[in-house]
Amino acid sequence: MRNLLFILLISSSIQGCFPVIAAGAGAGALMVQDRRTSGAYIEDEAIEDKAFNRITTQYKSTVHVNVTSFNRNVLLSGEVPDETVRIQIERIVANVQNVGKIHNELSVGMSSSLASRSNDSLITSNVKMRFLQDKRFSATSVKVITENGAVYLMGIVNHKEAEAASEVASGSKGVARVIQLFEYVE
Repeated sequence: MRNLLFILLISSSIQGCFPVIAAGAGAGALMVQDRRTSGAYIEDEAIEDKAFNRITTQYKSTVHVNVTSFNRNVLLSGEVPDETVRIQIERIVANVQNVGKIHNELSVGMSSSLASRSNDSLITSNVKMRFLQDKRFSATSVKVITENGAVYLMGIVNHKEAEAASEVASGSKGVARVIQLFEYVE
């Protein structure tokens, strides 16, 4: 404990280092509570970054695509101009190393408005807040993604936890539907 305090004191005196150390400690704390291995956690971050960069390089601002990876399973959400682009984006993501299953939930149509995206962020926040209040499952075990009022739930859970998370999410204000993309453990 004294060593940790010493490191924190020293690092806080070096300009710019303390936030990096604090962020690293926060990420480490989240990994401890996560049911994924630390390797899977890190790979998920890499999958998201690589896929997003490849999509952006190919399509610039002509699409609105969110890439979410959990235990190497990828959710694609957002809007694209046509079915061809929808399929091409799935292929781009499939070619990213370590990608497992892809859930292509991209909609064909105009990109969502800032108001719609803000509403989705509010819905996600509300669902997460309600998760924290529910004691039937750990809120850190379930990842929440909202797109156009649809709430996608990802995580490694047992069937009771999945049921509870879906119940809480579906009872949250503004939720149009809940889609379970869980991996199950018993």
